[in-house]
Amino acid sequence: MAVEQIKMPQLGESVTEGTISKWLVKPGDKVNKYDPLAEVMTDKVNAEIPSSFTGVIKELVASEDDTLAVGEIICTIEIEDSRDPDAKVIASNDKQKVSTAAENIAAANHVNKSRYSPAVLKLSQEHGIDLNQVSGTGLGGRITRKDLLKLIESGNIPIAGQTAVSAATQAVDEAVVPSELPGQAAGAPVQPAPAVNIPVSSGDIEIPVTGIRKTIAANMLRSKHEAPHAWTMVEVDATNLVEYRNSIKTEFKKKEGFNITYFAFFVKAVAQALKEFPQINSMWAGDKIIQKKDINISIAVATDDALFVPVIKQADEKTIKGIAREISELAEKVRAGKLRPEDMQGGTFTVNNTGTFGSVQSMGIINYPQAAILQVESIVKRPVVMSNGMIAVRDMVNLCLSLDHRVLDGLVCGRFLARLKDIIENISKTTTSIY
Repeated sequence: MAVEQIKMPQLGESVTEGTISKWLVKPGDKVNKYDPLAEVMTDKVNAEIPSSFTGVIKELVASEDDTLAVGEIICTIEIEDSRDPDAKVIASNDKQKVSTAAENIAAANHVNKSRYSPAVLKLSQEHGIDLNQVSGTGLGGRITRKDLLKLIESGNIPIAGQTAVSAATQAVDEAVVPSELPGQAAGAPVQPAPAVNIPVSSGDIEIPVTGIRKTIAANMLRSKHEAPHAWTMVEVDATNLVEYRNSIKTEFKKKEGFNITYFAFFVKAVAQALKEFPQINSMWAGDKIIQKKDINISIAVATDDALFVPVIKQADEKTIKGIAREISELAEKVRAGKLRPEDMQGGTFTVNNTGTFGSVQSMGIINYPQAAILQVESIVKRPVVMSNGMIAVRDMVNLCLSLDHRVLDGLVCGRFLARLKDIIENISKTTTSIY
């Protein structure tokens, strides 16, 4: 019987660490190859770590809430047959990956020392522990939950010289942002804002910053600092769209099993307009602008405490029904915590359904490194002066476009919005098929 190690895998192109949120096995459990071992949370997604072997769980090296770098050991497995050719190949590959990971980890040891998991932050806040005075036993000097528990049990707790807020700020300061730009190294650090010493009073609630929230904050900061934002808006008469959708929604839901939403129509219209104005589907790359061939629409999906941006790939090639199905499936993945890294990669333009919250006008922050983001606001009934001079109640919607002025100018964006307005205003039962 041989003992093999399972390491923290790289769950995304620029992911450097993951937090064990839940173990799905315990020592003594028999597992098959590819069985899920643990649920892991990264700064991008939640995912499951599969077993590389068939065997029996020997030891859980990492505890729940522990944050480990890519390549660190999370558990060991006693495999049934070490002579199995597949096991040998996997073991060989794993050793090579671990060697590479170890080199990467060694280079980042000084960073690891000041990165704290949510569990470590929580314990330090509850017991007033100054993390700067704690020596960690984890890889690269990382402070683990076990280190703090030993300190607490011994009663030899370093007096906190800073508030838990500044400790959380330090974790944010160490955040890195993935880059999709050609020639840009992944994980390039973003210059943090100066730490703010906020006094904490009785009754205040201190909330540790999650990996996902760190990434949102860093991406938004980078976008606003690097991309000169401009903003423009058009009013669109969506009366025909509203009538068409209302006439088919009940039968569609009964037949297909999911909703046909207004948002699906808007995403399809955006994809069509992007095909006609490919300049909008571009990215700034320093000494050049990259005009993307594929039209991959990022859609913003919010949970109670985070924002995810899954991608509808090749949206211009999909029907309205196909887009509606994908919107439904991606939203369900977000709610269930099953979104995969690949579900959020490759976006070229973002459409945000701000109308869901009743908004009628907003200015979105561009989803870096894309060049623009469109906010689809609420459809509201308003009195409108028609071409014949009569006043009628119409279903109106504002479309708000934020643009990177390095890449795009008002002329092309104005034409893009005018075309988008034309497409939406001419949607009807006789001109538009959902299939």
